[in-house]
Amino acid sequence: MKRRILIFSLAYYPTHVSGAEVAVREITDRIDPNEYEFEMITIWFDRTQPETEKIGKVLVHRVGMASHYLTKIFFVPLAVLLARRIHKEKPFTGMWALMTYMLFPTVLARWAGIRVPYVVTLQDGDPYSRVFERWFIRPFTPILDYGFRHATVIQAISKYLAEWPVKRGSSVPVEIIYNGGNPADFKAEFDQGEIQALTGKAGKKEGEIILMTASRLEYKNAVDDVIRALPLMPEHIKFLIVGGGSEENMLRKLVKKLTLEKRVYFIGQVDRTEVPKYRYISDISVRPSRSEGLGNALISSMAAKLPVIATQEGGLADFIFDAKRNPDVPTTGWAVDKDNPEQIANAVMDIIEHPDRTQKVVTTAYDMVSRKFRWEAIAKDMQTKVFSRLTAHE
Repeated sequence: MKRRILIFSLAYYPTHVSGAEVAVREITDRIDPNEYEFEMITIWFDRTQPETEKIGKVLVHRVGMASHYLTKIFFVPLAVLLARRIHKEKPFTGMWALMTYMLFPTVLARWAGIRVPYVVTLQDGDPYSRVFERWFIRPFTPILDYGFRHATVIQAISKYLAEWPVKRGSSVPVEIIYNGGNPADFKAEFDQGEIQALTGKAGKKEGEIILMTASRLEYKNAVDDVIRALPLMPEHIKFLIVGGGSEENMLRKLVKKLTLEKRVYFIGQVDRTEVPKYRYISDISVRPSRSEGLGNALISSMAAKLPVIATQEGGLADFIFDAKRNPDVPTTGWAVDKDNPEQIANAVMDIIEHPDRTQKVVTTAYDMVSRKFRWEAIAKDMQTKVFSRLTAHE
């Protein structure tokens, strides 16, 4: 009998994509549709998108109104109502809450009569305090705590996130299953004419070193710290920013304030399939995150054989191993403290000045992600360790 799983997600393809959404797509695309059927309810942010459409192997339903603010407020009750209707027509065998706040519709759907087992995936990039302790969230944390306690299984993408359910009083089994790198980064096979065009678009000239980040331009990703580090480095070192977000205007103003217009290039939001090409023309990947659930972009950078500079905040500590800070394990990157542009600059210069050592670190990192962070193995683990438990009504 085919197992039908309902996913609750705040956002999804094609326009709202971060690590969590990528994970759903990569995992579901690799699971046999004769065994599992996935449907999703997400926010209808953009009215130019259809209310219902098939994306990969997931049937996506969108609910809400045109206003982003009102849409987020009313998403939970609208999602529960739609879930009930679909469940009555074609029952689900399980539910999947994608990140902590999706426990709200999951728990309410359960209370509304969809009494099926469910899994919680912890992909949150924000710190624990922001997720649970803001004043307007605290009144509703009993719902989140109920959700953690009554899940069938919880999947966490890092050791850091695996601690959260215990903090919320849950004794439910937790499976640590990492996210993977972008498959295109492992292949790195691109048309050279297109690569040359991108090199020109990025403004890269012979002899220059390109730092790059593929990030949502939000406070937690600390793109501003990389910009502040540039004046501490030689002028032939430039910075390529791939992504968009709420801090873009602030970052552009910072670039102007520091007179770095000729050293910083804003590429904007591009499709995920295009990001590996920008890594290909870059020399160093930098993401000094202030908080991080795991850090998919850095895993992809390692797969693309770029040296990586990052903090060890949150889940980054699971795979960013620094020679000085982690002498007992093979080195995979250069770790810096958060909010520290000077350390970023020092790490960049260390990479440039010691090419042989850098190549050894890059090779070690690539070998690690090849073994631990490929989507084929991750999808298999999700099926055998997580979804297989969502097999029967309670």
